Amino acid sequence: MKILVIGSGGREHAICWKLKQSKLVDTIYCAPGNAGIEQVAECIPIIPGSSEYIQRLIYFVKNNKIDLTVVGSESPLADGIVDYFQEADLKIFGPSKDAAILEASKVFAKRFMSRNSIPTAKFQVFKDAQGAVEYVRNTHMPVVIKADGLAAGKGVIICSCVEEAVAAINKIMVEHSFGEAGAQIIIEECLIGEEVSVLAFTDGERAVQMVSAQDHKRVFDHDIGPNTGGMGAYAPYPRWTPQLYDLIQKDILEPTLRGLQEEGRKYIGVMYLGLMLTPGGIKVLEYNIRFGDPECQVILPLLDTDLVDIMLACIEHRLHEITIKWKQASSLCVVMTSDGYPASYKKNLQITGLDEAESIKSVIIFHAGTDMKDGQIVTSGGRVINVVACGEDLLKAKNLAYKAVNLIHFEDAHVRKDIGDRAIRNSED
Repeated sequence: MKILVIGSGGREHAICWKLKQSKLVDTIYCAPGNAGIEQVAECIPIIPGSSEYIQRLIYFVKNNKIDLTVVGSESPLADGIVDYFQEADLKIFGPSKDAAILEASKVFAKRFMSRNSIPTAKFQVFKDAQGAVEYVRNTHMPVVIKADGLAAGKGVIICSCVEEAVAAINKIMVEHSFGEAGAQIIIEECLIGEEVSVLAFTDGERAVQMVSAQDHKRVFDHDIGPNTGGMGAYAPYPRWTPQLYDLIQKDILEPTLRGLQEEGRKYIGVMYLGLMLTPGGIKVLEYNIRFGDPECQVILPLLDTDLVDIMLACIEHRLHEITIKWKQASSLCVVMTSDGYPASYKKNLQITGLDEAESIKSVIIFHAGTDMKDGQIVTSGGRVINVVACGEDLLKAKNLAYKAVNLIHFEDAHVRKDIGDRAIRNSED
């Protein structure tokens, strides 16, 4: 088989890496890819979001007889790439545009949850800054303010006081920091509890959960600073139980799929649930319509079933025929970022030590924001390198990951030093 993966980050590197292990795969292409993905796939210079990029991808797929296209990032899905490919009779893994609105519009997602009795935080929607400011001046703190549209994981702001809430509203709706994504906002109650990511493969009728994971979104240690796309993750969540699995299946995944079917929204692919385990039960923070990043980087190394087999089963509506197996191990990812991320940062900084880090047994390096310049690998994004390690327990995985991190260098590289610490402490209690 020939497979095309669409995207350029650490998630897409992990997907290409896993697909390359399949007995069914001969050649992998990635559009546009990055300097690390070039080691496992042929990179194609077609950038999502560029002029007529979907038609250029369709032409490439037809011309090169690609058997399967896998969409890694959310923007092409929101643009309706699945619909265009299906109209061209091309096989593609991902939800339709009508279903992708679950992530493309947080307002839609919240209202969808309300009408399908899916547990979530109480919320209000605002289309003007003045009304939003009046609301926060008369409501209990803290609150969470969310831009409606896609904002690369940065459009969620937790506000502990009125002043912070007003500043967040101005940032999104007056300063337009997230562009059209901030045309309307959600203000919701701030839930207290443990946040967990649960991803599932789905063929639109049945959903099979993957191993649980936990992301670390804040930029600094001890969950301080602004939200990011993710500073690190680990899997599985140590307090996971069969009871939690069953509750998520019954109260969230099944009603979600049922609601999508009733509204005629075709959902095939990966469904991501951002969950909060509160004293009052499990509540949904958000849906994503694809693998999480960096959750994908810790989940796929634990997958013990051929990923291509699973994807084809989803596309062909026969997920019930597949038994999905997982390794009995833990994995942990540390994200190395450019100084200044998630705000402004330098680019084209030389990266050294990658080969030494990857020579450590059970360590995998996934590139996120890298490029090749004059024969050297350099930085090209805010999140630069994902260092992943697997071990028989989380502590061993963490020690290996940070051992590798210490071998990789670029100017003013930033990492959180506490990825997985709380889970390790909890497991020792």
